[in-house]
Amino acid sequence: MTTDSLKSSAVQKLYNTYPFPPEPLLDEPPPGYNWRWNWVAAHNFCTGQKPKRENIRILDAGCGTGVGTEYLIHLNPQAEIVAIDLSEKALEVAQTRCQRSGVIRNRVTFQHLNLENADQLAGQFDYINSVGVLHHLPDPIKGIQALANKLAPGGFFHIFVYAELGRWEIQLMQQAIALLQGEKKGDYRDGVAVGRQIFGALPDHNRIVKREKERWSLENHRDESFADMYVHPQETDYNIHTLFELIDASGLEFIGFSNPQYWQLERLLEKAPDLMERAKNLSERDRYRLIELLDPEITHYEFFLGKPPLLKTDWSKDQELLAAIPERHPCMTGWPSKDLFNYDYLPIELTEEEFQFIQACDANTDSQQNLATILENITLDLETVRSLQRRQLILLSVKNPL
Repeated sequence: MTTDSLKSSAVQKLYNTYPFPPEPLLDEPPPGYNWRWNWVAAHNFCTGQKPKRENIRILDAGCGTGVGTEYLIHLNPQAEIVAIDLSEKALEVAQTRCQRSGVIRNRVTFQHLNLENADQLAGQFDYINSVGVLHHLPDPIKGIQALANKLAPGGFFHIFVYAELGRWEIQLMQQAIALLQGEKKGDYRDGVAVGRQIFGALPDHNRIVKREKERWSLENHRDESFADMYVHPQETDYNIHTLFELIDASGLEFIGFSNPQYWQLERLLEKAPDLMERAKNLSERDRYRLIELLDPEITHYEFFLGKPPLLKTDWSKDQELLAAIPERHPCMTGWPSKDLFNYDYLPIELTEEEFQFIQACDANTDSQQNLATILENITLDLETVRSLQRRQLILLSVKNPL
């Protein structure tokens, strides 16, 4: 076997031993939402407008035990979905999960397949989801290129990979467990036992222990999560420079991080206008690097890529905005209320005017009235409408010509 094949086999063995993620199986659809798995919400984030169709093809590349797959099915009822993974045991759990919750449909198929062999899948996909997978491949560049080749023109690719700065203590623990395992390295149950003993022996003030208690202990009480974090046989952690080397190798367009608020330098250096002025001379990527250096808590990158042609709308022209059809964003918690949680589960408070406007948008799904018509009965300026769209509280779409 080649070195890459051996590494893939080791990863497969881990997830056959500890299928991941170990979320409980439910006898009902999954609760809430993750907007990144909602095609309408993701399309709106990437382009500034609602997609023209929802009967798309979605690939869940590295589905594991189907936690994300279940949401993809639930949140995209018109989509055809294909889910692939290298672990047979994880796939068994994924299929059981979707059957138990009642979301499984004829348009969903599960396939035992490595990401690198995605070319074996029929056709192309409008949306590809790959969360927590590329960084576990022997050759992440080969993996991202294989998936990029399956992305349809105008399609989007949602990716989650690890960041090295916020996982420094995890890297130390991984190496310590490997040293103590010695010849038993690759025995994942032994690795978990060794790791548990280390944490039990280290003093409370130890930096690795403190980090575990602060960030990971709630999920790591389950051996599946502990094994995935501390005894994984193959992992690549990224920084901004290496991340964009991966992105550039895909041949796709970088659209943006799905948590843009983290990547605002103002939140860190607003009190130093001279430094903010100096930062204007930096490239976008160097600004990103500066941000992660100054706030090294980041544990992962989550972002969107796209395959041209990509149609983006900024709604800067009043005439085009007034002709648009507004709807309420599908990902909100607590609606209808002026105090609610937005698409990112962050608390927000609407003004009375904003609340009335979104109520009108909520009722506009069927009537499909344009913005100009709605504003005849509600007093709201266009800049506030644009703000609601940028904040992912409403969707805007162009009316299809007759």
